[in-house]
Amino acid sequence: MGIDPRPRKLFIDGDWVEPALGRYFKTINPATEEVITEVAEAGAADVERAVKIARRAFDHGPWPRLAPSKRRGVLETMARLLAERVEDFALLETIDTGKPISQTRNRDLPFACEIFRYYAGWADKIYATALPPSPTGFGYTQREPVGVVAMITPWNSPLVLSLMKIAPALAAGNVVIHKPASWTPLTAFHFAQLASEAGLPEGVLNVITGPGHTVGRALVVHPGVDKISFTGETATGREIMRDGAETLKRVSFELGGKSPNIVFADAPDLDAAATFAARGFCVNQGQICWAGSRLFVEASIHDRLMEKLLVRVKEDWKIGDPLEPETQVGPLISRSHREQVQGYIDEGKKEGARLVLGGDRPDRKGYYLNPTVFDRATNQMRIAREEIFGPVLSVIPFSGFDEVIAQANDTCYGLAAGVWTTDLSKAHRAARLIKAGSVWINTYGALNIAAPFGGFKQSGFGREMGQEALQLFTEVKTVWVELGENP
Repeated sequence: MGIDPRPRKLFIDGDWVEPALGRYFKTINPATEEVITEVAEAGAADVERAVKIARRAFDHGPWPRLAPSKRRGVLETMARLLAERVEDFALLETIDTGKPISQTRNRDLPFACEIFRYYAGWADKIYATALPPSPTGFGYTQREPVGVVAMITPWNSPLVLSLMKIAPALAAGNVVIHKPASWTPLTAFHFAQLASEAGLPEGVLNVITGPGHTVGRALVVHPGVDKISFTGETATGREIMRDGAETLKRVSFELGGKSPNIVFADAPDLDAAATFAARGFCVNQGQICWAGSRLFVEASIHDRLMEKLLVRVKEDWKIGDPLEPETQVGPLISRSHREQVQGYIDEGKKEGARLVLGGDRPDRKGYYLNPTVFDRATNQMRIAREEIFGPVLSVIPFSGFDEVIAQANDTCYGLAAGVWTTDLSKAHRAARLIKAGSVWINTYGALNIAAPFGGFKQSGFGREMGQEALQLFTEVKTVWVELGENP
């Protein structure tokens, strides 16, 4: 697929429309630093129009009232069309984000297809539940769609992280207004067109683009929006909670992380631990919420694991053109983000961590940064406490179980964690004690569409994926039926 250079308009009510103020902004290819195209910048009037259309589609349109089996059919068609266009979406995602084509083609797009297949299967299985009968009647609960859902999604894996919200919301009968990240909006438009072709009624999926502080905030405060589903920075999550308080907006958040990856001396395979430790901070250039950016290594195996880790990073994670199949590390998303990550690297040096790999930029065009490893860090350094969102790893030695669990939990985040040990009791104790939404044992970063994903503490609340995601997009109603007089 050649990339269409024409400006992207807003997608509202099943049609492409000009932004009310006629403004557009540029989206940049981070590997070449060149403009891909221009994208419509929505304003207050566009948000108002999108909410009005979505409100009409939910309150009076066919989608929430459609037989669940028919909703399932539309979602199955969307999954089929997506599978037929894997190459198109993978190429568009790579050009817009800088993520290597080997990852968008072989991991992201197959997973995206699976998301829609999975939730298509749930569309006609959201059952009512009977309550214990009384002597004169009975009751039941039923789940109903929450209504108009505004989705504000991030730039690091834009297609997958959007569809993780869109699929269960549609399966439950909701109507969606999607605001993708301004840095990476292109697959959102492409998917909206696909959904229309699949038979999704007009107004059920709308896409509007523009800055978060204007478009995003306008959605959050709008009384016609019933729910906000947000994935992104923890600081932005706090703002959404404040702005949505006036209307008691339903919210669910998947936010930041500073995940610990703990390798005990009795780890079953140090080669595997090193491989996954490298993957945990290099995949998608470290721009991933569950990145294992704090690597805790038991002191007795520290030197051996470090030797293996550095070999794995150098050999497995090659920087290059993201369109080349052999590339594993592409550019960061933008110049400003690269400068921010570089600032953390400079800070790590000042704090006294030992820089053993990277810390600099390759000599090539694009927003590239070499994978960077700090050894002998402490859990109190900024590089070990703040989410860097780049290919930067802090290695922290430890001596005992209680010590490392305390350090793992000494963070405001609680998204994910890894534990490497052959001691089954130790593994389960660690999994119970670590405050995180996902704990991987003798692996790292395993995801499955049926497994719920989300965070503790300031990593958010609510769970995406699995059956639990349907709870985010439904309301529970209790119905009591009185059948006659008391005996």
